[in-house]
Amino acid sequence: MVAATLPFVARALVIGNSDGIGLALSRRLLADGWQVVGLSRRAAPVEHPAYAHHTRDVTGPGYPDLLAGIGHVDLCVYAAGIGDLLELPDLAPQTRALEVNLLGLARTAEVVLPGMLAAGAGHLIGLSSLADALISPQAPGYAASKAGMTSYLRGLAGAARGTGVAVTCVRFGFVDTKMAKSPAKPALLTVDEAVDVLLRCLRDRPAVLSRPRRMAVAATALRLLTALRR
Repeated sequence: MVAATLPFVARALVIGNSDGIGLALSRRLLADGWQVVGLSRRAAPVEHPAYAHHTRDVTGPGYPDLLAGIGHVDLCVYAAGIGDLLELPDLAPQTRALEVNLLGLARTAEVVLPGMLAAGAGHLIGLSSLADALISPQAPGYAASKAGMTSYLRGLAGAARGTGVAVTCVRFGFVDTKMAKSPAKPALLTVDEAVDVLLRCLRDRPAVLSRPRRMAVAATALRLLTALRR
């Protein structure tokens, strides 16, 4: 188990924490003595004196104002994410994936990062996916949104270098949550293992971290092979 011991982090905002990685991370941070604000479309099953929750959709018109009202946080983890398999001709679920996964992250960064930059400290972490390396006929909205997330987070990480603020893109493969819909789930991570990865990010503050390593290498190789075949 990796403890979150960065001394300057006092207050964390976890977005998308009604279940899965976000919920487990919220509980782990609280156990480590953090103050945590959770935000999700549904209530999170967390009871703790250092925990507060807001029920809101990241695509809703009042979302930025709600974030502004939460105030300064030292850590923001964007764990909200959706993905549905494509069923032509209904493209609405694919558009929704782009709105939640990519635009939701962008709207979050727009509100949260300025306060961190003004303080000269803080950490924004976004949960992307190794699917960012793929062009997926099965779930094009999900793959495209994760590719956008990775690109945007890496760009922000470069822009924030030297400011005291860290931006990290975490690229997961299959994690044992409801999002893992494929019948085959190679190198499946448990939720606790995924949380350990996030807490290591707090310690090391990388721009990008990909797990599992074997799947990250395979995804990169597949992307290169696909490019060569065009």
